[in-house]
Amino acid sequence: MTIVIARIIARYLAGALVAYGLLEHPDARAVEPDLAILIGAGIGMLTEGAYALARRFGWAT
Repeated sequence: MTIVIARIIARYLAGALVAYGLLEHPDARAVEPDLAILIGAGIGMLTEGAYALARRFGWAT
């Protein structure tokens, strides 16, 4: 059950990064919109990869 909740939270976090660019620290390189999109897409791919592994090995989904 915890894996399911973590996956949902990670998916919404990835969407928020892409949509709003939440990485707004003035010294961070992530204030670049293109970089925020790449980070969000990376989190999304990581999340979906974890879901695929969970399905393949029979873990909770």
